[in-house]
Amino acid sequence: MHTKVHEVIKQLSAAFRKKFDDYKGLYLFGAYLDEREHEDEDIEIVALFEVEDRSKRGEIWPIIGQVETANDVTIDLYPYTEEAFKKDEELYQEVMETGRFYNPLGITKRSKV
Repeated sequence: MHTKVHEVIKQLSAAFRKKFDDYKGLYLFGAYLDEREHEDEDIEIVALFEVEDRSKRGEIWPIIGQVETANDVTIDLYPYTEEAFKKDEELYQEVMETGRFYNPLGITKRSKV
C-alpha cells in the first residue's frame, strides 16, 4: 500500500482507539486502493462505531484535521454504525465490493460487516 495512506490509516486507527471505546475499524475505498499516489483525490474512508451521533462527529473532525495536516492529504471520512452503514445501500455495496477493511489496530483483512 502507498506509504502515505498506510500512515493515515495507522494514525486514524490509533487516535480513534484512544478516543472511542466503541471504534470497530475502518474501510478504505476509492482511488487509493490501487496503491498509487493520487494528487487530486481524497482518501475515502468509512469508520465504524457502535454509536455515531452529532457529539461523536464533533470529536472526530479535529482528529481528521490533525491527520490531514500531518500527512498533507485530504480525507473524506464517513462515520457510521454498522446498521446505518448497511442502510446506505449504494455506498455499502461499493465498499463491500472493492473496499479493504482495517481492524481497530489498523491491520487489514478482507471482511464484510
